Amino acid sequence: MSLETHLAELQRKHVDLQREIDDAMTHPSVDPLEIAKLKRRKLAIKDEMERLRDLQTRH
Repeated sequence: MSLETHLAELQRKHVDLQREIDDAMTHPSVDPLEIAKLKRRKLAIKDEMERLRDLQTRH
């Protein structure tokens, strides 16, 4: 998988997680710990995208 493809896939996952978080936050029955878990996953993906973009600019 090329770097560009990997970044695009991470971006798609990031957007999907944001939608999932937004949906979960509209339902009061969703466990706040589950929302926090989703936010941590989203942040990890964002960090990975930034790391890959940094590598990309160095080459």
